[in-house]
Parts: sequence; C-alpha cells; structure tokens
Amino acid sequence: MSTAALAPNAPSPSPVPAPAGAPRRRTRVEGASTDRMPVRACSGEELGRHAQHHRRIDLEPTTLRLTRRGRMLLTAVSVLIFGAAVLVLGLRVAGVLEPGPRFTHTVPVQVAPGQSLWSIAQSTNPNQDPAIVVEKIANLNNLTTPTDIIPGQTLQIPIAR
Repeated sequence: MSTAALAPNAPSPSPVPAPAGAPRRRTRVEGASTDRMPVRACSGEELGRHAQHHRRIDLEPTTLRLTRRGRMLLTAVSVLIFGAAVLVLGLRVAGVLEPGPRFTHTVPVQVAPGQSLWSIAQSTNPNQDPAIVVEKIANLNNLTTPTDIIPGQTLQIPIAR
C-alpha cells in the first residue's frame, strides 16, 4: 500500500479532466461484462451495405406462396361462396325467393257492369297486393290497358294460395 493512502491529512490526487471532444467512459464494475453481445443487425449502416451488396433486380413479379393454413382458408372461403351461390340460384329456380305471391290456379270470372280489374283483384285475392294481381290478370288475358275490359267478358283470374 502507498503511504498517501494511509495518511489522513495528505492531499488526494486530483482527477484528470477528460478532453472536451472525447466521450466519457463508464467506470468498470467488477463482475459485469462490457464485452459486446452478438446482435443481428436490423437496420442502419450494416443493413444498407448488406442490401446494396446483395441487391437483385427482378424483372418478374414474385409469386405468392401460401402456407398450408392459407391454402385451407382459401379453399374454405371458396367453397362457402360457391355453396351460397348454388343455394340462392336453387331457391330462385324453385320459386321460393321469387317476389310476390305464388298463384296456384285460375278461375273464370265474368265482368259485371261498373267493375274494374282492381275491384276484381280485391274480391278474388283479398290477402294479396291488388297491383300485383291486376298485373297478373292483364298478362294472363293479354290486356294492354286496364280499360280493355267490357261488361260480360270472361277473364281468367289467378288465385294465390
């Protein structure tokens, strides 16, 4: 041991100030490692040099590569969309989704004086929209306008179930 360390009244050595431009160094703690840890570069200069060094110019677009889970999901979505389209078209053909009432049969009705297609539609199909029934009567009897009917004429009237 030195004699300066033992003498209590001895002046302590003054610390040397670091130059203004030099970075301050951390004090070394015993037991702690100051060695650099291996870290994979994610950005910065190294990546830029690496990317420039290995840069490729692709004239063709890259292809999409799906994982097994992605292929299964794509297949399931496709099957659902195709199944829904088939279901809607099947119901459309079956007439379930057809708008308006389903007319099951027709009955002959003789037109009385003062009757109109509207009044005939209301009396024969009371639970249906008269406008739809009038349109069906006109199509079924080849009438161009509702005023084409005359008293005594027999019309085929569709009846909805």
